[in-house]
Amino acid sequence: MTFRQKLQRRAIKNVTPKALQSFSPYDIILAPVLTEKAYGQQESTHKYTFKVHKSANKTDVKQAVAYLYKVTPVDVNIVNVPFKGRSQRKLVRADYKKAIVTLAEKDKIEVGL
Repeated sequence: MTFRQKLQRRAIKNVTPKALQSFSPYDIILAPVLTEKAYGQQESTHKYTFKVHKSANKTDVKQAVAYLYKVTPVDVNIVNVPFKGRSQRKLVRADYKKAIVTLAEKDKIEVGL
């Protein structure tokens, strides 16, 4: 097997949905992230931010958003938000995975409280 064939096989493996095989789209997208920065990105660059399941990859998120909101995602970026520790703090933030989904110009998602 040549190096090019190995890369092609790896690329196919990385774009297959992983978490959608065992979870529904409602389990993949947990909640929208409602912050000032997220609202600013929605208005200016059509980017929507969601908390997603720990084992979800970009393909899972893209398919789940397309199924749930009936829109066409152009791009998906995934960020692992780290745990904020307990050293002399009363408030503790748990770790989670965040997805930033870029939509086409014509698409829009109604996200509210």
